[in-house]
Amino acid sequence: MKKTTVQISFEAEKLRAINQYMKDETELQTELDTVLQELYEKHVPAPVREYIESRDTSMIDSPKRSRRLLAPAGQSSPAADSEE
Repeated sequence: MKKTTVQISFEAEKLRAINQYMKDETELQTELDTVLQELYEKHVPAPVREYIESRDTSMIDSPKRSRRLLAPAGQSSPAADSEE
């Protein structure tokens, strides 16, 4: 699934303290990823999560076919044309 960047504001001194006492930056990233995943699971209804997961799986199985289905009948999508 495509990822995006999330930007938050946090007090600089507190962030320096976190970085000082954590083993490394990847540990902070891992914990932030975990918190976001928990928020996602808490707030997004299960049927929506299942739909998102099924879309992700179908895009992996057949990305060209999925892109073509998005184009109006009789036209090919630009994304599909550029990959062929």
